Amino acid sequence: MIAKLTGLLDDTGPDWAIIDVNGVGYLVHCSARTLDRFGIRGDRVVVHTEMQVSETDQRLIGFGSAAERDWFRLLTAIQGVGSKVALAILSALTTDELQRACAGGDAAMVARANGVGPKLASRIVNELKDKAGALPNAAGIAVAAAPAGSASADAVSALQNLGFKPVVASAAVAQAIGELGDGAGLNDLVRVALKRAAG
Repeated sequence: MIAKLTGLLDDTGPDWAIIDVNGVGYLVHCSARTLDRFGIRGDRVVVHTEMQVSETDQRLIGFGSAAERDWFRLLTAIQGVGSKVALAILSALTTDELQRACAGGDAAMVARANGVGPKLASRIVNELKDKAGALPNAAGIAVAAAPAGSASADAVSALQNLGFKPVVASAAVAQAIGELGDGAGLNDLVRVALKRAAG
């Protein structure tokens, strides 16, 4: 099982990217939002992945963050939501917007995604309402429990000083840690977390 790729962006298309990892090119299907985050050809990228295998197909789905992958797994567990629809939703909404839509029962927001009608949007919101709060909050608790003076705690504090709410700041820093690793420095954490919080 391939869970993460770190390599160079070799090529992109409307819904895919090729990531060159030590000379091996991996074709990864992605949301538009993830593709935008990758940058330009030759850039070093980190891609969280999910392998999908069916009788007729094998494909690697790529995400810009572990949080996006978690939402993809939740979405594809719902009847009528395949990988294409899940990626369309993740292209139209950030994970924070999706969380708010599900927690608040806002089916119209989910229905903005291509290929998602009102009926399916209602089903998604209803089925994920209870699970929606768990994802960002779980991430936030992990960061809030970080020792005072640690880079992650300082990064959360920095985002709060910039006007972000504690839950948003914690979730963004947790996403940044997921992308950069536990040993990431304060400046890198704040830079990536700012992008996630504002995205």
